[in-house]
Amino acid sequence: MVSEDLLKKLKDMREGAGERKPSDALLLCEAMKQLAQENEDIKEEVEDMDLITAQFEWTDVGYKYWVKVGEGQVDYGEGEAEDPSVTMKATSATWVALGSGEIEATSAYMSGDLQIEGNLQDSIAYGEINNMVGEVLRELRGE
Repeated sequence: MVSEDLLKKLKDMREGAGERKPSDALLLCEAMKQLAQENEDIKEEVEDMDLITAQFEWTDVGYKYWVKVGEGQVDYGEGEAEDPSVTMKATSATWVALGSGEIEATSAYMSGDLQIEGNLQDSIAYGEINNMVGEVLRELRGE
């Protein structure tokens, strides 16, 4: 399953321990990648999905990263994605609130705090797999 070290980092991040930085989002990407290889439900979901390339932008600090998920693979990295199917933009405060569950993506989108460009269906599909990963991580952390 997800490495103990990664689970500890994610738990500390969720509890607000230490200084948060935009690149912490890559920890969640790594958890998705590990779970897609080992958790049967997530593995099946990722295999059945069409390939999505999602670009994420932290607008107030100029940080960007991307995630490719689908067709049995999960990959991610910092910077600009080549030909993303969907781009999601928000401030650091909005990304942190989304990650902690303080706000839901739909609410953030409807209020204009989360901007989505490109294929809206891809953003929904990404959100669904991301929610599955979050649920498994909560179970693994005993929450």
